[in-house]
Amino acid sequence: MAVPPFTRPHRLLPLFLGLFQGALLLFFALFVTYDEPSAQAEDTNVVANQVYSTFPFLQDIQVMLVVGLGLLLTFLPRYGFSALTHNFLLLNFSMQWALVLQGLLHHFHHGQVQLDLHKILTAEFAAVTVLISVGSILGRTSPCQLLVMATCEVPIYLASEWIIVTCLGVLDVGGTITIHIFSCYFGLGVSKSLFKAVQQPPHPKETPTPRSDLMSLVGTLILWVFWPSFVAVLCQPGDAQHRAILNTLLAMSASAITTMVVSSLLERDGKLSPGHLQNGSLAGGVAIGVVADMAMPPVAALALGSLSAAACVLGFRFLTPLLGRKLTLHDQCGIHNLHGLPGILGAAASVVAILVASEDTSESHSPQLSPAGGNASEVGGGQWGARGASGQALCQAAGLVVAIGASLLAGLLIGATLRLPCLAQPPKQLCFDDSLYFKIQDEAESPGPDSTAEEGALALKEQV
Repeated sequence: MAVPPFTRPHRLLPLFLGLFQGALLLFFALFVTYDEPSAQAEDTNVVANQVYSTFPFLQDIQVMLVVGLGLLLTFLPRYGFSALTHNFLLLNFSMQWALVLQGLLHHFHHGQVQLDLHKILTAEFAAVTVLISVGSILGRTSPCQLLVMATCEVPIYLASEWIIVTCLGVLDVGGTITIHIFSCYFGLGVSKSLFKAVQQPPHPKETPTPRSDLMSLVGTLILWVFWPSFVAVLCQPGDAQHRAILNTLLAMSASAITTMVVSSLLERDGKLSPGHLQNGSLAGGVAIGVVADMAMPPVAALALGSLSAAACVLGFRFLTPLLGRKLTLHDQCGIHNLHGLPGILGAAASVVAILVASEDTSESHSPQLSPAGGNASEVGGGQWGARGASGQALCQAAGLVVAIGASLLAGLLIGATLRLPCLAQPPKQLCFDDSLYFKIQDEAESPGPDSTAEEGALALKEQV
């Protein structure tokens, strides 16, 4: 079967990446520099303290994204190479693209952008949104489609974050609203538009194997261990950061136990579902991010972790099939259950936490919860400025609405763009298969017994 020349990813992909990296080299050569070294001992100590306090968190986040999230996506048995490599590619591509956009929009002074660890960190947060969104269309898209999606999603995320955090003043130190909810509904919008209203039948290569499920569970464990660093890295050092770490640990511990309880109860024989463990154990980390640095009792973190895990597992069991039947919505990795539902719970919890804290401080006149970067007042109501606690709670709710609405609309538009033939969307019979993008010697020489002659021929023509 002849393959149209413009749909061959091995011709378009290196051209796209080569032009991008060349343009980035030119931009860095002309506009990017480092801070001037300071001769003052005090300034030198400040810089050293910033490096030593930030870089360990950054390393933890790198392990999360490169290893943990990459392995989490390997539950598709014949798509492991692609899941790991595309995740790694998108992380680096999106991070560099975010550095350029952030530099031009926020850090361009006197013709220069001064680079530091904090800018790298915020650029990686922008990349996280892409890595999460891709989960909804994993295995059914080409690398070119994923790169175009990342190119569009990063600036939309930066605009959404600016509106939510700067304009509305939403408190969200762990990115529950700005990252998890935004990326979830952006990915679902892309999926809905890309696959139109066609019900996606089960693909024979979608069924996980014990080996692929085990690899994915290892990714979950890595993410679980390092998640507190992701939540706490942008908190003010001291009490707020300490509180964020503690709350995250409690929420994730509760979500791990609750996942096992709910998963076992949903099965008649009481057995555990690997898919539930891979996702539900992380739900507490998603939900706690928006309230992690707030001075709430430990039981609140435990309760939020348990509720988010239950919502995640129940979503996999009941909501995902329902959305598939009623809305023909395809969500390959179940990002709605891991990022959407727990994110909404976390946003609702932030509204409750702000209102409850305001009532407590108005009665006792004790210090109230202090979000990272905020100036806590010693008397009730002063912390939120002119808007007051009720106004801040409304802003939290408004931020949730903006994140969902903007991401869904943008995702639908970008999904329509990804249907362009030149972006080389793989044919259905070749989805979820590494042989389409990798030279795997054994499979290239002798396609498996379950492969048809036509599929083997197409795979050989499409390899890169």
